[in-house]
Order: sequence, then C-alpha cells, then structure tokens
Amino acid sequence: MTSLKDSSPLTTHVLNTGDGLPAARMALSLHRLDPQLVLWSLITVGTTDSDGRCPGLISREAFTPGLYKMRFETGQYWESLGQTCFHPYVEVVFSITESDQRYHLPLLFSRYSYSTYKGS
Repeated sequence: MTSLKDSSPLTTHVLNTGDGLPAARMALSLHRLDPQLVLWSLITVGTTDSDGRCPGLISREAFTPGLYKMRFETGQYWESLGQTCFHPYVEVVFSITESDQRYHLPLLFSRYSYSTYKGS
C-alpha cells in the first residue's frame, strides 16, 4: 500500500544555500486560489524534516488544476538560528494545468536572497 507521504504529486526541498545545509524545521503552508471568491484557501501546513523536505503535502485526489502558492516561513527559520534576514517569508505562486503529473518545488535561499524552479 502506498502512503500519502510517498504518493504526493507535489514535493518540496528547502536548502539553506548560505550555510550549505538542508533547511530543517522550517514551517510552510500550501494554499489554493478559489477563483470565484478570489481568496486563498489553506490546504495544509507542515514543517520540513532534517533533510529539508516536507512529505505528504497534498493527495492525488485533492490536487486539481488551479493556482497554488506555497509559503515558506524563512524569517522564523533564521530567527531560530539567532540570525536576521531580509525576506520574512517567501511565497511561490504557481499554476497547475496537468494534475496527473508530479511536481517538485525547491526553494534555495540565504539570508538575503532566494531562488526556485519547477522540478519533476
């Protein structure tokens, strides 16, 4: 039997490029835009594991075409390390048109910059 953790069509990997480490214990949330209300609906919240990953973000059934955003709590992360940063959070908005595919959304960040891309 495949678990949600293994079958999530959306994954992330958060890397602290300033220190060259996975970003462990970073809070994040996944949201979907309601096109009628034009409001973001919270789907799930999570925390990255020791490898900077957050498995089980969304089930295949719940992953429908639409506009999504993933919010990474970068300010809280840096604060937990006793440091400050420029971006208190990072929100990555992305469009899903083919929900039968797998998507990977990495976040590479330091105290003053961030980058992301569409992986698979």
